[in-house]
Amino acid sequence: MLALIIVAIVTLTLYLYGTRNFKYWERKRVKHDKPVPFLGNNTRNYLMQKSMCEMAVEMYRRYPEEKVVGFYRASGPELVIRDPEISKRILTTDFDYFYRRGMNINSHGTEPLLRNLFFADGDLWRLLRQRMTPAFTSGKLKAMFPLIVERAERLQSRARNAASEGQEIDARDLMARYTTDFIGACGFGLDSDSLKEENSAFRKLGATIFKVGLKEVTVVILKEFFPNIFKNLKVMTRVEKGIYQLVNEVLRQRNYEPSGRNDFIDLLLECKKKGTIVCESMERKKSDGKPEIASLEMNNDLIVAQVFIFFAAGFETSSSATSFTLHELAHHPDIQNKVQEEIDRVLEKYDNRLSYDAIKEMHYLEWTFKEAMRIFPSLGFLMRKCAQKYTFEDLDLTIDEGVRVIIPIQAMQNDSKYFDNPNEFRPERFDPKNYNGENKYVYLPFGVGPRACIGERLGLMQSLAGLAAVLSRFTVRPAPSTLRHPIINPTSGIVQIVKGGLPLLFLERKPEGF
Repeated sequence: MLALIIVAIVTLTLYLYGTRNFKYWERKRVKHDKPVPFLGNNTRNYLMQKSMCEMAVEMYRRYPEEKVVGFYRASGPELVIRDPEISKRILTTDFDYFYRRGMNINSHGTEPLLRNLFFADGDLWRLLRQRMTPAFTSGKLKAMFPLIVERAERLQSRARNAASEGQEIDARDLMARYTTDFIGACGFGLDSDSLKEENSAFRKLGATIFKVGLKEVTVVILKEFFPNIFKNLKVMTRVEKGIYQLVNEVLRQRNYEPSGRNDFIDLLLECKKKGTIVCESMERKKSDGKPEIASLEMNNDLIVAQVFIFFAAGFETSSSATSFTLHELAHHPDIQNKVQEEIDRVLEKYDNRLSYDAIKEMHYLEWTFKEAMRIFPSLGFLMRKCAQKYTFEDLDLTIDEGVRVIIPIQAMQNDSKYFDNPNEFRPERFDPKNYNGENKYVYLPFGVGPRACIGERLGLMQSLAGLAAVLSRFTVRPAPSTLRHPIINPTSGIVQIVKGGLPLLFLERKPEGF
């Protein structure tokens, strides 16, 4: 009898704990689906049936008349944003209330790899952003371009070998190898050559970062269900050792001093050499209301964390966007012909060689790439976390500190309210003569505002160069196993991963390289 009473008490306690916040959106008169104890509205994501982005798209489409929709991730209340004006306030106008990314669950102290520019919040983010912004100037990007050209030629060679044998090529894997090699060169000063080496260690490390299994999903669920109990569990254990070994070896080879290569590690070593970084605090104020001064010393752990995100974000997002562009072009041969005609015409002006200036002249190629990112953005949603109580005055809605907001950019970018015939692949949408400037807070593949992607121009440059390299020498067509509408891997988190890759046929156009 006593045992039954104990079981009943424990069960009731767990139930009350797992449903403790479930009146939050009801009290605030925000429409939402009925949540499930412990799981909230996120059941299919926890069961690895739907990705985070797919869940956000569903919530967006379920309430077409609402500007915001309530959602529960476990028992945590989140707000799905359906209105671009509200997105603008969150990302720019009222940034001071939403400067937190909100993707960490008490991990900073125990998971050093997450102390990077993407995941960091508050003063750590501002200090890192301030010091790292100079790495992405136009001059530095132009200086990197010879590294891109060399990798682009290798990209052509790998594609040519497969094409000559009539094999299908997984465009996702091909472009991932290209971007991995470029990131290795401009980030680490390493010639990883995963385009030639089938089992390149560098490529394996990159693939491992986004290989989410049952263990990682379980850790995330435990941290979301019981954040105070499991706050010290790590998510990135599968790559932490490999990243540390790689970066520490490069640092040792350079004697922990800038080498003159002007790559990303050199930049971080220069940051360390300059000493303490200081800025006005976003999080702490003096008694007179003025901000305190925040400071940071760039140590080896911070260097490793920045290299990790530069590597992870740099290769996966670009390979996703470029391979999906090729996928769309394979299904739209008329558009592909227009892209190729432009590439041929521009390259002819530059002795048939890729160059920084040549890429800048390929406007139709850029529109095509942007249209692919509209339909399938690598990051399908943006997330922010409320740093202090905030009121949406036009909605008569106040949310509390700690509530996360989701901006489902894939849903917005494919909404007929903002783009006519959104399922149609039409690069001309991005012709400046046609583009609707009011969509600035709808079309957000790189984000916008102070936390916009710091590497946007670098990503655009390497992506367009990779596409130009492929399309100048090959025509892509659907392969026998190609799915017109690729299936999203349900374990996808921040970056959308296509299940089974993107197989295409590459048909050679010309026998010679650049």
